[in-house]
Amino acid sequence: GRLETEESVLQSINSNIQQAQELTIQAGNGVYTKDDLKTFASELSGIQQTLANLMNTRSEDGKFIFSGYQDSTQPYQFDSAAGEYTYNGDQGQHQITIAEGVSIKASDNGFDTFEKTNARLNVESNTASVSGSITAASVYVDGQAEFDKFHQANYNADPTALATANIYSVLVSPGATATDPQTYEIYRDGAALTPAVTGEVTDEPIDFAGMKIEFEGTAPGQLDFSLEKPGKENVLNTLQSLITGLNDGTLEGDDFQQVLADGLVQLQNASEQVVFTQASLGGRMNALERVSDSNLALDIQNKSNRSNLVEVDMAEAISELTKQETALQASQATFGRLTNLSLFDYL
Repeated sequence: GRLETEESVLQSINSNIQQAQELTIQAGNGVYTKDDLKTFASELSGIQQTLANLMNTRSEDGKFIFSGYQDSTQPYQFDSAAGEYTYNGDQGQHQITIAEGVSIKASDNGFDTFEKTNARLNVESNTASVSGSITAASVYVDGQAEFDKFHQANYNADPTALATANIYSVLVSPGATATDPQTYEIYRDGAALTPAVTGEVTDEPIDFAGMKIEFEGTAPGQLDFSLEKPGKENVLNTLQSLITGLNDGTLEGDDFQQVLADGLVQLQNASEQVVFTQASLGGRMNALERVSDSNLALDIQNKSNRSNLVEVDMAEAISELTKQETALQASQATFGRLTNLSLFDYL
């Protein structure tokens, strides 16, 4: 049935996502040439096409299983103008009645299964804006788990907040004397952090909340960067970005690692979203199986009851009924005689 088809498709999708993760990890080990990376891109392109086909699977009656209520609409198509895959279904879920008063969802749409995948949390740009005597600066996330916690705790998602609400600044100041080291302090929206985040400027990058901050120039000066708004990305577009990055022979160092980091985080998130859908589907299939088993047991009992009625030995039944009737008549006669006796009859 449709549920079994979906179960098989989701398993295949997750297997392909895991293959893509393995290839991405291999591509980032630093020993491959640009031609090697293009080979990885080609393999990922094959996986992407396989996933697109799976996500556009039809049920046995010819309907797209991930289109929601739009059964005749292909859910995923590549928009060549935008260079990305778009979802064309809706958020509907078909339902089927499995027993009187009991219904279950008979489908999962692509929006819930693939479009809700979290994109990697990041800064808006790896190139920070600079002022004063600071001439250039960069900010890269290199400790994802630490940065995720920081972003989730501090990002201001209030639509009425000022545009500067998520801007962080590193203010670099000269030392108290010519021989004292330069110092820095980090601000948010123009205000010092609490507790204060300060330090001495050295040749090493500034490490802050899972970010690696580097700059050129000298004090006094300032660099600014912003936390990126959280977003969503389906697995096909995650792979598209990976393929583009691996085919780009100019990306190196931190920029190349950021492409791989985006891919790995989002592939993992995509896998988890598919597993979540699989768990929900499994629960529904178990409910369907329980109702089916219950109906089967009831059917067997009904057949047994009908069989008992049909297969009665009529001669034996009549004989037994005659015995019971004779005994009943004798009992009634005795009771009648007893009730007609007076007290003197007992003396």
